[in-house]
Amino acid sequence: MASAAIRVLLLLPLLPSATLSQAQSNINLGSSLPADGPNSSWKSPSGDFAFGFKRISNGSFLLAIWFDKIHEKTVIWSANGDKLAPEGSNVELTREGRLVLSDPKGEEIWATPTDTGVSYASMLDTGNFVLEDGKGSNLWESFSQPSDTILPTQVLDQGAKLVSRYSATNYSSGRFELWLQGDGNLVMYTPPMFDPTSSYWSTQTAGSGYQVIFNRTGQIYLTYRNGSVLSKIMSQPVSSSEVYQRAVLEYDGVFRQYVYPRNASLGSGRVMGWSQVSSPVPTNICTSIRQNIGVGACGVNSYCVLEDDQRPRCKCPSGYSYIDPSYEMDGCKPDFLPQSCDEGMLEKELFTMRDMINVNWPLNDYAFYRNQDEESCRQACLNDCLCDVVIFGGSTCWKKRMPVSNGAFDPSASDTKALIKVRTNNSTPNIPLGGPRKRDNRSMIIIGSVFLSSSAALNLFLLLLTSLIWFRYTRGQKALGVKPNVISPFTSMQSFTYQELREVTGQFQEELGRGAFGSVYKGVLTCNESRVIAVKVLEKLTADGDGEFNTEVGTIGRTNHRNLVELIGFCNEGQNRLLVYEFMPNGSLADFLFKGSRPSWFKRTEIACGVARGLLYLHEECSKQIIHCDIKPQNILLDESLTAKISDFGLAKLLMTDQTRTMTAVRGTKGYLAPEWFRNMPISVKVDIYSFGILLLELICCRKSCEFELYDEDQMILSDWVYDCYYQGKLDLIGGGDEEMLEDMKRMRRFVMVAMWCIQEDPSLRPPMKKVTQMLEGAVEVSIPPAPSSFIGSI
Repeated sequence: MASAAIRVLLLLPLLPSATLSQAQSNINLGSSLPADGPNSSWKSPSGDFAFGFKRISNGSFLLAIWFDKIHEKTVIWSANGDKLAPEGSNVELTREGRLVLSDPKGEEIWATPTDTGVSYASMLDTGNFVLEDGKGSNLWESFSQPSDTILPTQVLDQGAKLVSRYSATNYSSGRFELWLQGDGNLVMYTPPMFDPTSSYWSTQTAGSGYQVIFNRTGQIYLTYRNGSVLSKIMSQPVSSSEVYQRAVLEYDGVFRQYVYPRNASLGSGRVMGWSQVSSPVPTNICTSIRQNIGVGACGVNSYCVLEDDQRPRCKCPSGYSYIDPSYEMDGCKPDFLPQSCDEGMLEKELFTMRDMINVNWPLNDYAFYRNQDEESCRQACLNDCLCDVVIFGGSTCWKKRMPVSNGAFDPSASDTKALIKVRTNNSTPNIPLGGPRKRDNRSMIIIGSVFLSSSAALNLFLLLLTSLIWFRYTRGQKALGVKPNVISPFTSMQSFTYQELREVTGQFQEELGRGAFGSVYKGVLTCNESRVIAVKVLEKLTADGDGEFNTEVGTIGRTNHRNLVELIGFCNEGQNRLLVYEFMPNGSLADFLFKGSRPSWFKRTEIACGVARGLLYLHEECSKQIIHCDIKPQNILLDESLTAKISDFGLAKLLMTDQTRTMTAVRGTKGYLAPEWFRNMPISVKVDIYSFGILLLELICCRKSCEFELYDEDQMILSDWVYDCYYQGKLDLIGGGDEEMLEDMKRMRRFVMVAMWCIQEDPSLRPPMKKVTQMLEGAVEVSIPPAPSSFIGSI
């Protein structure tokens, strides 16, 4: 009762004008406005404000309230920024007391709640649009449902929010919010906000704050429950009789207060603009915003600079450009092909590091080193194919991977320098085009002898010389212990010569794909009922190449599962090492998901369960436990019936049956790597489970795990966006209009929850593959997963 009395006292000066506006501008039940008619607004008694339709673009309309007497017609409230109304739409105050916005087909776009007590509506001179009963009480008001702006006399109660618009001209919801929390703390943050403490500005009044009030004199302050001032937010004395006022949470995340001279209104012959008063909140958002969730003041891979007009600008680092040049806050993308981990050290000479003084991306390091100088920092990043940025400061190096977030230019950070990895001179990767190896010494000798011969005597001489060199070469090879052929110790596999595989592949003519260890070619075994095969030519073996090759042959040769690609045979002849697999006619899962029409939901669920069963076999059921280390759509192949089969064991790490963990160098592919790869932690089968979780999300959504070209910044990182939808109860958004999927919401929700468990940052929280398989198949109940670590922070 006391708070109600205080609120009445605050509004007493408004009662005469409010009563007058009700008397003069009542909008009766059944009244309506067309979006494109000659009369598309209802005005307040003084004409200062109007409620109605604002044309935005391309025949679309915004239902809004705006200042009507000034040149800019500034919008201060809108109903349908996220879903604009098409031409021919209509807003009606129905007989049932609802305000309803409908499209030309009569389908509802936006509406107020039903309240049978409503007698009429009014556009007040305060800028508040109200639905009232016959006694003058407001049953609904725009002041209680603000968008991004508040006006004098407006009060924000606990739970109320201001939400910034997307851009200066786009009225859809932006990524910043000002929220008076239920505990009384007034905060500014970027959703999703799973941790209420991760605000970039706060009054720190939890347990005390009650209401935010904007009074007629231009003061904006937070009160205690008894009405006394708890915290001043903005305090610039102005006269409401001389200026219009508004305070807005703008699209750049800053809360600002503005005034506009009333004598500059239309008809006065003078055209002026809004002037900012009071200090903005926060004063420097570039250095204020530091959140583990979200992308900060600017988009991914960009950094924020506070310019001379005290407004933040988003800029791209050297070698990067805006994803959307028309909207700089959307983030940046590289103008070059990033370093390939498949090519490893072959590519490092193609990159250099560029300096950016006083710039930092402060979060999401995957490694750091103390007691380093700047040059060692540079080399550490150049030698690491996963490193895109290194921050050097105070003799410490912090390594980061793209995408990076929360970037800022800070003039006070004089000892901080960002080093950005870029490709030199627009160079391209030195990737072999595939096919057999370059001709060895034997071939060159024979070709040379034929080319040089011009007479029988010379031919004879060269033949003898060639024979002598050939003899010395082969003897040298035997002395080095090189075997021309190795008979398979596995009776189920066939041993091939290099020449045989050259012939069955037509001189390695048709390339099927390229992986980390070489290229794959199509061939036909004519001696075996014309069986089609896939021949993998290993091209990048290290000094331990024999070990890598024998590991792959020995491991895959002993596996037998319908969800694993079958190894038919091999070749180990001199320096030539090849593997012969069964041919998979439907290619990779990557092509199936991303390069054609959207596959059926049923088939995608079958594939997910098939991959899970294949990993379960590798982890727990075959004779030696195998960690694949590179689970991704490119390594899942599909046979003639679209059965999923796991391929490419070239990166597999064998564990003895009494082992559970091993230390190894970073292997795998960006986007699917578990966090422990970068934290000097022991590697276990849980890295495969993390990669499977990302793969499962891609199967659910039919899109890649990271897409920076998307217009909606919140959807760029798939795992973050899916969890947002799950957390907000909006899983239907990820359906993409897939009716089959939306009709199977129970299973879709289960799959999403399983994926969230799989990508937990802490490996111990990830379930084993046996449980993953059981959860996918519905045999085991899936508990509610905790929020996973941000994809930005773990890739």
